Amino acid sequence: MFEHFFQCPYCWEEISMLLDTSISKQTYVEDCEVCCNPIEITPIFQAQELIGFEADSLEQ
Repeated sequence: MFEHFFQCPYCWEEISMLLDTSISKQTYVEDCEVCCNPIEITPIFQAQELIGFEADSLEQ
């Protein structure tokens, strides 16, 4: 597991999430721990190193 810090795309607060380094690319939805809005998380790992990360709002 890998802890990653980033800004929420809704409230702009810095939050952290634990990411699973065993899966090279994944996309899932987690709620912000501050404002509770859903965030689409897409981490990309290579050799268990984080090489890409996106945190996007689900607003249309």
